Amino acid sequence: MKYVIITLFILFISFNCSEQKEKTTNEGPSIKTEEVSYTANGITLKGFLAYDENKKDKKPGVIVVHEWWGNNEYSRERAEMLAELGYVALAIDMYGDGKQADNPDDAGKFATEVMQNMETAKAKFDAGVNFLKAQPQTDSNRIAAIGYCFGGGVVLHMALAGDDLNGVVSFHGGLPADTVNNPKQVKAKLLVCNGADDPFVPKEQVDKFEKAMDDADVDYKLVNYLGAVHAFTNPAVDSVGKKFNIPIAYNKPADEKSWGEMKEFLTEIFK
Repeated sequence: MKYVIITLFILFISFNCSEQKEKTTNEGPSIKTEEVSYTANGITLKGFLAYDENKKDKKPGVIVVHEWWGNNEYSRERAEMLAELGYVALAIDMYGDGKQADNPDDAGKFATEVMQNMETAKAKFDAGVNFLKAQPQTDSNRIAAIGYCFGGGVVLHMALAGDDLNGVVSFHGGLPADTVNNPKQVKAKLLVCNGADDPFVPKEQVDKFEKAMDDADVDYKLVNYLGAVHAFTNPAVDSVGKKFNIPIAYNKPADEKSWGEMKEFLTEIFK
């Protein structure tokens, strides 16, 4: 009888442990992704929405702005990573109709067209923000934006133009060095993750940016990653750099450290 009781007790404990493990697994993240469309000035824009469908309360929203290649798999991957952190993420389309480039000439052309018409660029960006705010999962009072390369420059421009954002994060993006026209309109905090050895963002540009931000009393933090060059967060760029002979390269330590900086930054601004 003694052995029967012990056996039953062991089975009971095993059952409870299994049930608890299954419960924990079932309550873990379940990332749902959707290809979505929205419009700005009559232009169809194709985005990518990602969120944890197991999270029933509203969560902060984060816009992801793509590299100059367009809203491709990389920006989608980052949106999913943000969803895994508990945010509602939308990788937006700054080119229109989901247009992507497969070579530097087209990429440069597409990016230049956007940056030379900031009024249209702002309309496209704001359309993405409004779409994200309208999602039932999103806390519309807590919105941030992150961007890569071209996208990093975009989010900085939007923040300095007074977009209603809690904060923005630029990864290896271009740095606007112009004087801030109206410092009082800047609502967002800025985090700039920069490759210290990026030939596309020389020290002179970094110095001018910091002076402009200091003069305007903008709340910003700039982190330089030693040894990192342009596009340091993207593991796929090594082959692209070799193919087109452009100075871009992945840097794992800088990628991981900058993502960690972003996580701390988002936690702070969304308190």
